[in-house]
Amino acid sequence: PFWLKGEIEISKIADLLSCSCHEVLCSNVLWHSKQLHCDFMNSSDLPTTSFATILPPSWRSCVSQWLADDCPTFDVGGFVVGDKPEEAWLLGKSAGVLAGVPFVDAIFEELGCTVEWHMKEGDQVIPTPPHPKVHVATVRGAARRLLLGERTALNVLSRASGVATEARQIVDIARSHNWHGEVAATRKVTPGFRLVEKYAVLVGGASTHRMDLSHMVMLKDNHIWSKGSITAAIKSARLACGFSSKIDVECSSFEDAAEAAEAGAEIVMLDNFEPESLKDVASRLKLRFPQLVIEASGGITAATIGKYLSKDVDVVSQGALTHGYACLDFSLKIQPSAKRLNEVELGTIPHSHTHPC
Repeated sequence: PFWLKGEIEISKIADLLSCSCHEVLCSNVLWHSKQLHCDFMNSSDLPTTSFATILPPSWRSCVSQWLADDCPTFDVGGFVVGDKPEEAWLLGKSAGVLAGVPFVDAIFEELGCTVEWHMKEGDQVIPTPPHPKVHVATVRGAARRLLLGERTALNVLSRASGVATEARQIVDIARSHNWHGEVAATRKVTPGFRLVEKYAVLVGGASTHRMDLSHMVMLKDNHIWSKGSITAAIKSARLACGFSSKIDVECSSFEDAAEAAEAGAEIVMLDNFEPESLKDVASRLKLRFPQLVIEASGGITAATIGKYLSKDVDVVSQGALTHGYACLDFSLKIQPSAKRLNEVELGTIPHSHTHPC
């Protein structure tokens, strides 16, 4: 995606947008189009966006459940250390994109602790000699409460950062091909952890795709086989979802996709196509249905995505973004005051190691 920038009067929009645009956003007079022939900047050059305010009001209930799951009865280790005030350093030990900050904040807030971040969400954690551990944040509170939140916070942070890192990698590859479309996740998420994984996808720069079964309509092979035909399935879905939801149909041939478009589907997902066949079918569909959104899916990886990208493909979806990711390595270490002062003076561990995305 590309963005026009600059202060331009609303009345001039029609003159500027002389070509076909998919979307016009006027809040800050930014225009989004695949075909604008003017000065532009790539979306990767835009300021990093904070997604913390996108979370629903109910999300904090997850935190209490996570903590209860990790400590359902006695906390003997907490009894040993007691309520002595302590400071702990959150250390990043592997390279990747930092994600999951609101969840970590809420975990320690629930326990009466505070978190001071030395990096922004979306920044790159890059351990490099002589600093193999990056000082990502400082957490302060009672010793037993720090340790009550330690593993839960690290589990969330490592997984969220793993998703964001995977998303950033695949998005960067797509951008390197000057592709206009979006990389999206799928509904292949960890049960009970959907919100964190989908949130991390956004932090990494990819699209969530639908959040759940209630978010957009997707008709897959099982729906179609059970209903009897693509057209019948779409008509039935439209009765329930009305005009306010898009319908995405999984298709295995040009004929299936054309039938779906004719029946009113806004999106067709070309599933498990070979790259050249995908491009051919996508091209034919765009000629016949210019407004149709074409999604490619099925076994597409970071190594192969470049083969599937074309001007006629609008979305590439990957289940691996939320079920095949590697976790980043973080640790939380309580810092004895004398040792902490010595390490800061010697520069063993930097206070901040920020790498803007």
